[in-house]
Amino acid sequence: MNSISKKIMVITPLLSFQYFFMYAQIYTHRLEAGINGGAFIYTGDLARGDLGSYATIRPQFGFHAAYILNRSFSLMANFSFGSLRGDDSKYTTPAYRQQRNFKFTTPVTEFSGMFAWDIFRKNALEQSRGFAPYIFAGAGISLLNVQRDYSQYNASYFDAETTGAGLATDAVHRTPVLLPIIPVGAGLKYFISPKLAVKAETNYRFMSTDYLDGFSRSANPAKKDNYYSFSLGVVLALGYRDRNDCPPVRP
Repeated sequence: MNSISKKIMVITPLLSFQYFFMYAQIYTHRLEAGINGGAFIYTGDLARGDLGSYATIRPQFGFHAAYILNRSFSLMANFSFGSLRGDDSKYTTPAYRQQRNFKFTTPVTEFSGMFAWDIFRKNALEQSRGFAPYIFAGAGISLLNVQRDYSQYNASYFDAETTGAGLATDAVHRTPVLLPIIPVGAGLKYFISPKLAVKAETNYRFMSTDYLDGFSRSANPAKKDNYYSFSLGVVLALGYRDRNDCPPVRP
């Protein structure tokens, strides 16, 4: 074995040890978990506008776990549950809302995986207090059980060849049970201590269906349905190690 090979065999373990030593000095933990609560807001044909139906806002709860890749990026697994609701009768304008009287409800159970970017690059760094904004995107599924209701529909108010025919089509169309979603959002964490933070977050789910509310042809088939959430929560560092907590020196 020549001298160059011997040097490589000696240097490689030393570099590896140095890397892991520096790695441990930079990061205080690799895992985080949290819980949150807030509201689900439905957007679609039975909402007043693009901002969604705040008249039928519903509670939402969730849990998440995150694996920190580096100071900027992490992977998150998210579980949320709650419900969605839409109701024409909540609005007096336009006038047709009180005559159409479409409504729906559905429970929502959601699983998603997301890629998050910490804008200030504060992931798992030693910090007692401070803000950490982040953005995220990913993919997931929503489990639904849509219950549509058109029992108060005033057929004499609407044209039978347009809205009436559309309702007949909607009535026999199957409502979705499992839907793919693309969650995109942003949040802000505030560290109370190195191990604990509170957060505020908004999360918009893009979907490829117009039957989240059970209606399409009788409403606005050109507009897809979606939903989003606002939430507040807490985040806990798991396996936290204080980088300043050095072992005692023995004589």
